Amino acid sequence: MSRPAMDIGGTVSAPGNGEPGRPAPAAHAHILALAPYELAAPAPAGLSRAIHLSQNENAAPASAAALEAARRALDEAHRYPHGDAGPLREAIAAAVEGLAAERIICAAGSMELLSLLGQAYLGPGDEVVVSEHGYLYFRSVARQAGAGLAVAPEPDLAMSVDRLLEKVGPRTRMLLLANPNNPTGSLLSGAEIRRLSAGLREDILLVLDGAYAEYVTDPGYESGAALVDSTANTAMVRTFSKIHGLAGLRVGWGYFPAAVAGVLNRIRHPNGVTQPGMAAAAVAIGEQGRVAQLRAANASLRGRLAGELSRLGLQPYPSHGNFVLTRFASEARATDAFCHLKAEGVFVRPMRGYGLGDCLRITIGTAEEMDVLVEALRAWSAGA
Repeated sequence: MSRPAMDIGGTVSAPGNGEPGRPAPAAHAHILALAPYELAAPAPAGLSRAIHLSQNENAAPASAAALEAARRALDEAHRYPHGDAGPLREAIAAAVEGLAAERIICAAGSMELLSLLGQAYLGPGDEVVVSEHGYLYFRSVARQAGAGLAVAPEPDLAMSVDRLLEKVGPRTRMLLLANPNNPTGSLLSGAEIRRLSAGLREDILLVLDGAYAEYVTDPGYESGAALVDSTANTAMVRTFSKIHGLAGLRVGWGYFPAAVAGVLNRIRHPNGVTQPGMAAAAVAIGEQGRVAQLRAANASLRGRLAGELSRLGLQPYPSHGNFVLTRFASEARATDAFCHLKAEGVFVRPMRGYGLGDCLRITIGTAEEMDVLVEALRAWSAGA
């Protein structure tokens, strides 16, 4: 039997299974209209040097203790993991803001939790409010469920509570917000998040994605955990993929009102997180001193990079994450800089998918990697 034809993007083309006249199973129309989520292009094999600054990974490896815990867990690889991630939930509750373990849910990355929320609370005819340059996966969450989108403008690439609330309508069922935001790096204070929450109807779920929360140094920042405790319509999702350096193990977690947690526990995968992932994450979440050191180092390198970019005549946007969004004079100049960096073995992220074709997003790497990046951009600028 012949395989379905694939188009350039990797999606299955129309029915054709090699047997004309026989109908093929039909997916929902809103699924067929959904483009596959696009990740950063991987570095080609065989390069003598590849500096990965495109996926907002932590350039520092996970702690030795976390990695050792993962290795020990492999001795039990023939056993299923804890179905409810109980030990990890207890570790998170002990380490983070005194959370209630029974309202924590763990999954294979925070993206899975976002998808579960969409599956549980959205459907055709519903609407999701997102910020104009917010995390693109939010749009996938809505479209996977057949829901529509209401996009709030971002003046000066900064999220605006007023603009978000203006987009709320009678069909709104969810508002998805990354804080800090990816890719712009902008931040809403705790007071602004509370104002946003107060402006929403009780039947609208406010979902706060704090993937980069551990990088924030602003004293006015609040994670959203207190709102989860005090309201019935706020959810908070987090990840171990960023500051904890466990992106390859795919572990995320969320904190939810009891009723929302009860719903998600009905539909989540019962063995969704691997035993090595849980073991490593349980150690990592307890290493708050290490997290503080990584946060301080990231802030220092981020500031240095922003200064160097400004001296080159570029426009780095203020960031509260482990990346810097940088604007070039035009989309052509951004593309030219991207190609020059790629030729030098330095991989950053183009932003055309976010409607920011004249920007590149640069992940904060090691000090040495930042030096290589700056030197490559300096050479590019001099040769322009």
